[in-house]
Amino acid sequence: MARRSITAAFAGALLFLTACAVPLTPEASGAAVEAHPTAEAASATESALAQTTPWDEVAWLDDPHAFVGPSTATIADASVPALEPAPDPALPVEVTSKERDGDRQVTVDDTSRVVAMDISGSIAATVWALGQGDRLVGRDAAGEFPGTEDLPVITGSSHTVNPEAVLELEPTLVLTDGSIGPSDAVAQIRDAGIPVVYVQNDPTFAGAEELSRQVGAALGVADAGETVAAHIAADVEATTAQVASIAPQEGLRVMMLYLRGASGVYYMFGDESGADQLIGALGGVDVATETGLEGMKPLTDEAMLAADPEVIIVMTKGLESVGGVEGLLESKPSIALTAAGQNSRIVDMADNQLLAFGPRSASIVDALARAVYAPEG
Repeated sequence: MARRSITAAFAGALLFLTACAVPLTPEASGAAVEAHPTAEAASATESALAQTTPWDEVAWLDDPHAFVGPSTATIADASVPALEPAPDPALPVEVTSKERDGDRQVTVDDTSRVVAMDISGSIAATVWALGQGDRLVGRDAAGEFPGTEDLPVITGSSHTVNPEAVLELEPTLVLTDGSIGPSDAVAQIRDAGIPVVYVQNDPTFAGAEELSRQVGAALGVADAGETVAAHIAADVEATTAQVASIAPQEGLRVMMLYLRGASGVYYMFGDESGADQLIGALGGVDVATETGLEGMKPLTDEAMLAADPEVIIVMTKGLESVGGVEGLLESKPSIALTAAGQNSRIVDMADNQLLAFGPRSASIVDALARAVYAPEG
């Protein structure tokens, strides 16, 4: 229950921030899940790492603590491979909708027209990975990756749901996690007779696995959900093992920030925000969690100086909104005084990739590891 309440609070905070800030422009998303239809399919390790330069050919830093300069984390392959052959849904199914005011039982008897919406695009990516991408008729702004570019977007620039836009698509099923709203808009869709299923979407690797199971169950392809969940787990395990082999024994001190310069919004990500998972997978020390920070909290000079990170991770559009690295250091002297600020060790990643736990989890870790430990590559 604690996990659900913290996750809901985090999603609500992030939704509020995006609603009052610079719009999040979609970037291409990536994925870690390969097509695994047979025993001859690519291994989990290959699926996570074969997108770009082989791991043993990367020019890793001799001393990551000493590097000076910014870098960008990029997922080389933006596609989301799907299970093949695509499984046929076994319908009808009755599933539990994980709603904030209590669980609700929902019967799904038609998945021919699906709208997927959440703040990170993870649900749409999961639908695609399950081999059900041809059933998507609408998506959120963040759910853009090859194959979804032409799908109607049913959220506004601040990630708010447009119920009329959803209803115009005549969906037979809407999948969401409560991270975008308002709730009245989602209720309006449900009141129109459209089955709406809320899935639990925790910002963790285990949460990505559970998301696959819940989305698979709602689509009538529960076995596929288990298959994709298993591959997410295997891919993440393989990737983090690779990272551990090159990360320094004394982990880099890392912090993740949320920036929106036009609105003067500067937030720190702490424990159970998703940042802790990524930093841990990088073999780093999550300095925000170390100082006792939970969820997302406004950045303060005292907290920043106490944490003194060596590396700061941010979203690309957020960094652009504050004028890049130089603008960030000028606007926030406390950041400039940290080890990260003094060495300009700012790592950025596309807004809709950085915390998009789901089938792209391992690829996010892989891209961040390359940006942190092989920035010149």
